[in-house]
Amino acid sequence: MPVERLTLGGKEIVLVGTAHIGKKSVEMVRQTIELEKPECVAVELDRQRFVQLKSGEKWLETDLSRIVKEDKTYLFLINVLLSSMQKKLGKELGMTPGTEMLEAIKLAESNGIRVSLLDRDIRVTLKRALDEMGLVEKARLLFEIVISSFQKHEALDEKAIEKLKEKDTLNALLAELSEKMPSVKRVLVDERDMFIADRVMKSPGKKILAVVGAGHIEGIKKYLGKEIDVSKISRVQKKRNILRFAKYLVPVLVAALLGYGLYSKGLGATLELFLLWFLINGVLSALGALAARAHPFSIATAFLAAPFTSLHPALAAGWFAAAMEMKMRGPKVRDFQELKTLESYGDFSRNRVTRVLLVAAYSNLGSTIGTIIALPCILSLLG
Repeated sequence: MPVERLTLGGKEIVLVGTAHIGKKSVEMVRQTIELEKPECVAVELDRQRFVQLKSGEKWLETDLSRIVKEDKTYLFLINVLLSSMQKKLGKELGMTPGTEMLEAIKLAESNGIRVSLLDRDIRVTLKRALDEMGLVEKARLLFEIVISSFQKHEALDEKAIEKLKEKDTLNALLAELSEKMPSVKRVLVDERDMFIADRVMKSPGKKILAVVGAGHIEGIKKYLGKEIDVSKISRVQKKRNILRFAKYLVPVLVAALLGYGLYSKGLGATLELFLLWFLINGVLSALGALAARAHPFSIATAFLAAPFTSLHPALAAGWFAAAMEMKMRGPKVRDFQELKTLESYGDFSRNRVTRVLLVAAYSNLGSTIGTIIALPCILSLLG
């Protein structure tokens, strides 16, 4: 069992590595806490996941309209996907993901031991991962998510789960991840190792028992006891994004092209150019909504909205399509409750919560592609 003991800065630190959904991990956590009698039990959870694990009803507080307007649809969908994947593995073993963390907290509270949360806010982690990824990595991630949602995975027994805790296996997996998506590995693993190590050292008490995923043990040990400035990795940094500037450039460019068309070719040709812009933008945005299995009215809304929202930096076709989807097929309480059980793309497109978000995301994507295609087409007709 991966248990490491270190003495640093006047603190005795016991690192307990777990598989997150293995039954032996729960028993190991229980026995180690009873044996070590620490002054503080620290767990690899952030505040959001801690509340969700304890209540199990956090999804019911989801504000869909806010998620769509703040352009957080991808973050929410990835969060749901990751939760469902872990839930599926836990279901195969007859366990709830995070049981060993809850067991550690329960034992600590019942024995009057202080509890410390070690992990960085999951929303910051996911947003930083997406921001760091290049277009190729994002495309690869999307491809692998879609492919995996259609594949039937072999059932894993507890022996297979426990095998994941072997150092060599984990290091090999992380090395492979680093090669495929270095930015994801850096944010999801390296930065979190640093953040967790900093939180461990700042936990109260002289003897601290930290329950963390086995894959983080080596990384945490590397940073323990060192001067670490985690302020930069504790928040989402605003970056200059060329797409943000494009939002303002596109309406100016379209207006200039239509103005030039009016001047050089007359009103009839200008109307034809605008009709081309309208059709390309509208059709591709509508196809995005259709791919998300949107209501016919939502598809029509995407078609009508996209040509105009593409010309306004503060608007998006997906907002209007998603709003129509919520009006026509608004989520019910059971849809929020079922978020924990979604396993495939079909589940995501049938559930009324995730379908609204898919409609928003795909309509926006279609509109963006439409803009990219329409501009060269208009230029070619003016040449």
